[in-house]
Amino acid sequence: MSAPLLVFDDVTYSYPGVEEPALSDVAVEIQPGEFCLLAGLSGHGKSSFLRAACGLVPHFHGGRFAGRVTLAGLDTREHGPSRLGAYAGVLFQDPETQLVMSTVRAELALALESRGHGSTAVARGVEEVALALGIDALLDRSTHQLSGGEKQRVALGAALAGRPRLVLLDEPTSQLDPVAGDELIGLLRRLNQEWETTIVLAEHRLERCLAAADRVIALEHGRVGCDSDPQAFLAWAEKRAPALQTPAAKLFTHAGLHPAPAGVRQARKALRAHGLLTEEHGLPEIAGPAAPRRTRRRDRPKAALELRGAWHELRDGPAILRGVNLRVAPGESVALMGRNGAGKSTLLRHAAGLLQPTRGDVERAGRVALLLQNPGDYLIHEWVFEEAPPEALAAAGLAAMSQRNPRDLSGGERQRLALAIVSGSGEPPAVLALDEPTRGMDRAAKALLAEELRTRSAGGQAVIVATHDPEFAAACADRAVLMADGRVIADGTSAELLSGGWYFATETARILSGAGGALLPEEGAELLRRQAQQTRDGGAAAPEAEIAPGAAR
Repeated sequence: MSAPLLVFDDVTYSYPGVEEPALSDVAVEIQPGEFCLLAGLSGHGKSSFLRAACGLVPHFHGGRFAGRVTLAGLDTREHGPSRLGAYAGVLFQDPETQLVMSTVRAELALALESRGHGSTAVARGVEEVALALGIDALLDRSTHQLSGGEKQRVALGAALAGRPRLVLLDEPTSQLDPVAGDELIGLLRRLNQEWETTIVLAEHRLERCLAAADRVIALEHGRVGCDSDPQAFLAWAEKRAPALQTPAAKLFTHAGLHPAPAGVRQARKALRAHGLLTEEHGLPEIAGPAAPRRTRRRDRPKAALELRGAWHELRDGPAILRGVNLRVAPGESVALMGRNGAGKSTLLRHAAGLLQPTRGDVERAGRVALLLQNPGDYLIHEWVFEEAPPEALAAAGLAAMSQRNPRDLSGGERQRLALAIVSGSGEPPAVLALDEPTRGMDRAAKALLAEELRTRSAGGQAVIVATHDPEFAAACADRAVLMADGRVIADGTSAELLSGGWYFATETARILSGAGGALLPEEGAELLRRQAQQTRDGGAAAPEAEIAPGAAR
């Protein structure tokens, strides 16, 4: 066996001024060519693990460091990030901070030029990585004019351009639309299989990448809680860390089915074996509707937010919004979805008054509190307690971190802090608008945020959330709006938009082909139990694995 590419030898690390270690006695060896998925709740050490792997810990962040990390045989205590960068490409949660050149082409070329490649090799490398990531049309665009998802792909392209032996990725799909996210995971798997590039990927939406991984390393409070193959990880998560379960695994757990599947294909195959999914078109024969969901309310006389024929046209450039008509009533919760560059962020900026339409009107019933994609833009103080009122920090679950530097928080923690800042300052907003608010958040934090947004809408506040996460959209919103090319192309209930499709659909809906409008694992499990009961009552053969009554409760 070849020597390990990355070795953590009993590594313990604490950030400056923090007693509790971010990493505790971490001992891991990663072999060349492995595809490793790094799992764990927000603040449990995933980003710190990646920072230590590339030498940013301790060289950049400081703090107390014990143990040893070696990358390609180089001790990170003796070699800094610039030297280690020859072997490791890195993409962190905030791609905006990694873009330093004025154009996309120059950004991609920088990594190759800094390694001494000639002009021919640089031009070829830029073209190849641009084609692989679908950003060839952006090559001559200014990096300042890109959407959040486009910036993420460009930053990833810069990390991959030099074809490093190890690629370290921190939430790389968090700002990508479903198609781009799936394509990215496919690209990483292809690099891993064809070029033997070693991948270490930290991700909260495990359903996107679990089936592609060879190995899952789960961190609990900075320690390695599980280090196994995906199937064994799912069994561990069911018992030890339910918040890390994928929607498919949670669906099976609630329905009393085992083992948990690693992906949609495996789940559908298992359901067919249990007699709960028919072969014809792959559609389940499940009778009855899902649990009722709240519907749109159109009878309110005055809108909290209304766009009427809103256009946003760039001078000597394309139109970003094209005649958008959108009305959001007080107390409504709306998920705004669509591919990268569809116009979602621009719409929210118009809603908050940061941009004015070149044609059309925007009407607001009061203040629109807007949380943009990069939470770091809202952090201006040295201490967390200076950023927001104590009650807002407590509501965000950050009271215990009041003495921390905001920039030492995890991505999910920074996101919650930014939300506390925009919603907890000044008069209560009539509309709360959030642009990709779940970036860096684990499932538990997402569930709490969805519950908070439901509470706000129930209290009469309008909520509009731009998101690429169908699971979060289903949990927080009753209504879903789909945008494409600056236009609203679909507008209906969440059950209508997020079931029956493939990309803009929850994993539960994909597994059950949208049957009964079930979007969440709990709803899907109820339908499966009903199907099993109908099978028994009809005198058909019992499924191979009995579904336990009330397993979802």
